[in-house]
Amino acid sequence: MAFRTLLPLFDQLEGERVLIRPYRLDDADALYEAIAESRDHLRPWLPFADETEDEARDYLVRAEARWLLREGFDTGIWSRETGRFLGSIGAHPRDWDVPSFEIGYWLRASAEGQGYLTEAGRMLTAYLFTHLGANRLEIRCDARNIRSANAARRLGFVQEAHMRNQRISHEGKLRDTLVFSMIPADRQ
Repeated sequence: MAFRTLLPLFDQLEGERVLIRPYRLDDADALYEAIAESRDHLRPWLPFADETEDEARDYLVRAEARWLLREGFDTGIWSRETGRFLGSIGAHPRDWDVPSFEIGYWLRASAEGQGYLTEAGRMLTAYLFTHLGANRLEIRCDARNIRSANAARRLGFVQEAHMRNQRISHEGKLRDTLVFSMIPADRQ
């Protein structure tokens, strides 16, 4: 496609218990509340765990801009029943020629272990393959983040690598990274 900004994208995807939709600026309070609730839970893995309300708002503006430019697809995960913000899932284009995308996600502490991420991940994965023609999806996580690695496995992703001393964590320490992938043939 010559103009990716004209690529049609979803307004929201609805599952049995969750819906995912692009962020809006008026999501700032819900996002910040979930981060504040989950700081200790998120801090080992995600650098934004200590962000301020203004940083959350800035993130939402940037997420909206990336969505419009088709440079990133950050979405919120919301409970269909209550409308409560549960967490985030997004896809980040890595190579439009393939096309390939990296998926990232997190849930607020009180929403973990209830299948929300699995449902949202299945919806987003199906969308990327069906509507954006993905030939490769990746999930990367810190090797110590067992919950994230298990989520990738539940979604049917295959572990391809354990990269040692691959990154510096936001705490300034070397960390290992696990790489999981899914290609269209894995969906059979």
